[in-house]
Amino acid sequence: MSDDVTHGENGGVDGIDPVTLEILRNQLESVATEMGHVLIRGAYSPNIKERQDCSTALFDASGRMVAQAEHIPVHLGAMPDAVETVLELDPKPGDVFVLNDPFAGGTHLPDVTLVSTIAPEGEVIGFAVSRAHHADVGGSAPGSMPAGAREIYEEGLRLPAVRLVDGGEPNEAVYELIRANVRTPDEREADLRAQRAANARAEERVGELLDEHGSTLIDAFDAVIDYSRERVEAELADLPDGTYRARDVLEGDGVTDDDVPIEATVTVEGASIAVDFSGTAAQVAGNLNAPLSVAKSAVYFVVRAITDPEIPPNHGCYEPVSVSAPEGSLLDPRPPAAVVGGNVETSQRVTDVTLAALAPAVPDVVPAGGQGTMNNLIIGDRSGEFTYYETIGGGFGARPGKDGMDGVQVGMTNTLNTPVEALEAAYPLRVERYALRPASGGDGRYRGGLGLERTVTVETDATVSLLTERRRTAPAGLAGGADGAMGKNLVDGEPVPAKASIDVAAGSTVSIRTPGGGGHGDPAERDPEAGERDRRDGKVGEE
Repeated sequence: MSDDVTHGENGGVDGIDPVTLEILRNQLESVATEMGHVLIRGAYSPNIKERQDCSTALFDASGRMVAQAEHIPVHLGAMPDAVETVLELDPKPGDVFVLNDPFAGGTHLPDVTLVSTIAPEGEVIGFAVSRAHHADVGGSAPGSMPAGAREIYEEGLRLPAVRLVDGGEPNEAVYELIRANVRTPDEREADLRAQRAANARAEERVGELLDEHGSTLIDAFDAVIDYSRERVEAELADLPDGTYRARDVLEGDGVTDDDVPIEATVTVEGASIAVDFSGTAAQVAGNLNAPLSVAKSAVYFVVRAITDPEIPPNHGCYEPVSVSAPEGSLLDPRPPAAVVGGNVETSQRVTDVTLAALAPAVPDVVPAGGQGTMNNLIIGDRSGEFTYYETIGGGFGARPGKDGMDGVQVGMTNTLNTPVEALEAAYPLRVERYALRPASGGDGRYRGGLGLERTVTVETDATVSLLTERRRTAPAGLAGGADGAMGKNLVDGEPVPAKASIDVAAGSTVSIRTPGGGGHGDPAERDPEAGERDRRDGKVGEE
């Protein structure tokens, strides 16, 4: 425990002794983790069952996150806004709320959130929250991520917070509403059941902890939050005070190819950090607009990345952090702006630009630029027979003392890939190639991670939607390192734009070549043995 943490009378935090606090913290985190296991095992869609594109967390009765599973950063950092929305609706025992509205607690429409009350003894003491990316929620294109969307109405069914379960009784009308507006209704209902089961497991486990610890459990909610806040404040206080700035761009919004600037001004003062996005573009016609909750989640992720990773992740980590963006801007758009790409692509650029701004303050921590995109690939047919969704890994930027990682998810996502066997069993798709891209990592004293190539043959007429970035602006090297390779999208061997929705015939191939990570340090200083190892492993040379 940090020396800067305030200790209670018994040597712990808020009067809870250190041993009890550590036990309770781990028990609460284990509940959030078990929620995730229940959701993943119980889900039907490969996107949740195989890729684990979902997140789970516990909140206290006032809407503060107490514990989370180590899932998706962009989900978790934005969850508090969902709980805040539900709190306004007078939740009672036995209630389960469903929502996905990005302007009222959601992120983008495919991310469906369930917020359930936790009331094991008849009084609400907290909330169980699960958020999962559903492979289709309606809209103008299969997969609900149309590249050229101009309004949120094109992106699918929009759900404000409504009771999916009211006092323990399922609201069948809401289920029917959802089923009537999606292309794969049975899959959606099965995944919602898995989310409900995950949330119910949380209430069961918290009830057991309440039996074991009594009111000390409720005290622990405050204690673990205070502990994390004080740990983060101590870390921030060690940073050099100052104002740091950075700027980067998105490569068009899906409607035009014009660059969309994002500017961050980061102010470190004492034990607090403030990030202001004034100077960022006004909201755009296309779908890269991101609700402020998404921008906040990206900043929270960066703060977690530059502080001690052993600090328990909860509301306390967020309290010393403030985030602002002009209303009506790319990062705080007004409805009915299209937003589906904001959650997946704009969040990545917010992460990049905030890390770049902080690099002078923590040069021994911040890596070179990573791939900076989720490489979203959506393939589905308009009859509703199937919808496949994947985010594809790429290069992690080289670190100040270590090479970047090859072919991993970077930044705001933390999903797995869909195994080839599972993909081919579930969809009319055939994977032709899945491999690292040689020479795609930027050179340097430490080499950037390699991107990937994934080539898929579509065995039926279908619609392909792509939401990608870093196709014309490379992931930046740092401290003299070279930039990583840019990504590339191909359909039947021909280049297609970074953001596109295309109808393809049976037998067409879709290839996604993801960006590599930037290098770190002067390439002339690279260890000759490391260079020889790269050549031996086929990581350098022609692609």
